[in-house]
Amino acid sequence: VLPSGSEDFARARAALSGEWPKPAVFVGSGGSIPVVGHFQRILGMDALMIGFGQADDAIHSPNEKYDLASFRKGARSWARVLAALTGS
Repeated sequence: VLPSGSEDFARARAALSGEWPKPAVFVGSGGSIPVVGHFQRILGMDALMIGFGQADDAIHSPNEKYDLASFRKGARSWARVLAALTGS
């Protein structure tokens, strides 16, 4: 996982904060996606997991939803993050 004190983390956080009305926050959670550890161990790469769900999405429940606005803003957010990390 990308260290929260790293320069790349700060750039990614700033890029995300530019797309959303509130600043992006770091939330450590889970570890339920095993491939993330494999990226770091096998490929020698850090990973940054970013979620765009809202509190009322009820992910993985019978009444799950995902707002299209979150999808669009999420796509734009990734474009911002990639630009920030590659200097584009």
